Amino acid sequence: MLDLHSDPISLTAALVDIPSESRHEARIADEVEVALREQTPRSAGFEIIRDGNAVLARTQLGRPTRVLLAGHLDTVPVAGNLPSRRTTTDDEGDVLHGCGTVDMKGGVAVFLHLAATITAPAHDLTCVFYDCEEIEAAANGLGRIERNLPDWLTGDVAILGEPTGGYIEAGCQGTLRVVVSATGTRAHSARSWLGDNAIHKLGAVLDRLAAYQPRSVDIDGCVYREGLSAVRIDGGVAGNVIPDAAAVTVNFRFAPDRTPEQALTHVREVFDGLDVGVEQTDSAAGALPGLTAPAAAALVAAAGGRVRAKYGWTDVSRFAARGIPAVNYGPGDPNLAHRVDERVPVDQISTVAAMLRGYLSA
Repeated sequence: MLDLHSDPISLTAALVDIPSESRHEARIADEVEVALREQTPRSAGFEIIRDGNAVLARTQLGRPTRVLLAGHLDTVPVAGNLPSRRTTTDDEGDVLHGCGTVDMKGGVAVFLHLAATITAPAHDLTCVFYDCEEIEAAANGLGRIERNLPDWLTGDVAILGEPTGGYIEAGCQGTLRVVVSATGTRAHSARSWLGDNAIHKLGAVLDRLAAYQPRSVDIDGCVYREGLSAVRIDGGVAGNVIPDAAAVTVNFRFAPDRTPEQALTHVREVFDGLDVGVEQTDSAAGALPGLTAPAAAALVAAAGGRVRAKYGWTDVSRFAARGIPAVNYGPGDPNLAHRVDERVPVDQISTVAAMLRGYLSA
């Protein structure tokens, strides 16, 4: 059984050692559920339920504020990096290695440990440990909970245990993808003048992208930098054929002061005047940091003002859409997530646990 009262570093290692690739979280969800039912303090009076391979727990103590602690149980596929191992070197210090150490079993371990060891929280707590975050959005367990159990996703501030290196990373960028397509006329490459090369038409698209100057936007003291990038090119028929169709997929990461609709309008403006089509394939709204809300401001104060913008999209967007200020806060360098050499300095786990203990107990 998981020991939620153990040091959160040891608990992280125990969670990492439970393989939990997306869609295969039943075992870890079983162990988390049993541990919460048997080890959370009676004084907190946690209500605990199961939804698929998600486990939810909440208090009803009548506190004036409610804090949500949310973390996903799944990982990307293992790459020969289990079981966990711990090393100490002059360069990196004391480090825990293994799949999920960064993304995000360190954060989950901290939340589980605090749920079991804070006997009289200053806020009512809701803990949500969910499945299928690392795969397509339609499978995301948090989205399923939002549809099936929306009353469990209410509160004054939400904290996702995503890796942030011990900083509070507020809000998140929005993201959208478009396919910019060109058409032409097919011909034999030996008689290229009889054709119209669709790939060549994409040259102007790439020129626009190379010359693009992204915005930087300051919101609540967090600076979000936008980015517009080609991420895929498709085209060509054969080595002796002038292609009659070609396309480039473009990803726009936009600051949360834009709506997805405004972001799409901007992307269309970038390619205005070119002989191409622009078709959106997907999008997701960003999340404003919301750090002026009292519960969020208290969290920032507890973290000593160590706050920065979140680059990338995370599930904080789901909470922001519900009007709940949300931040990412957890141990680990996000640049090491999903890597074969994924690893986390153990002192970051301890620091995050200590900060949140102070905030939740104050």
